[in-house]
Amino acid sequence: MTASDQGSSMFRFFTEIGIIEQLIRAKLERVLPDGIKISQFTALNHLTRLQGKWSPARLANAFQVTRAAMTNTLQRLESRGLIKIEIDPGDGRGKLVSLSPAGRGMHEKCINAIGPLFAELEKEFGSQKFQVALPFLEEVRSYLDEHR
Repeated sequence: MTASDQGSSMFRFFTEIGIIEQLIRAKLERVLPDGIKISQFTALNHLTRLQGKWSPARLANAFQVTRAAMTNTLQRLESRGLIKIEIDPGDGRGKLVSLSPAGRGMHEKCINAIGPLFAELEKEFGSQKFQVALPFLEEVRSYLDEHR
């Protein structure tokens, strides 16, 4: 990469996304309740959003983390009763993960804890700017997801 590449709008765009991601993670870690970590919240959020039962390998792939990292996150959630891990009836060696009622409650508690942070950002920037940016961000995310 040359010095002129670093000034390109493409480089700047993804640099800004990376910095925003680091800053929002730090803020979220401070407000998430009951010692919930970002990795745990994102797993709860994924299971809440998409419902159903997921294999640990499929979750690891979705989050672009190792199976070991996903297993660690899932074990922590299971020990708190926030998810259920059961044997896959279609493959006795495999496991399936689903959200428990307590997990739904914790997800809601997390969303409520995040609410004031999002309200602050909306007050500062207005919802219109976020709505305008969202379709393009979704398009970039979809492209990158399809071309992993």
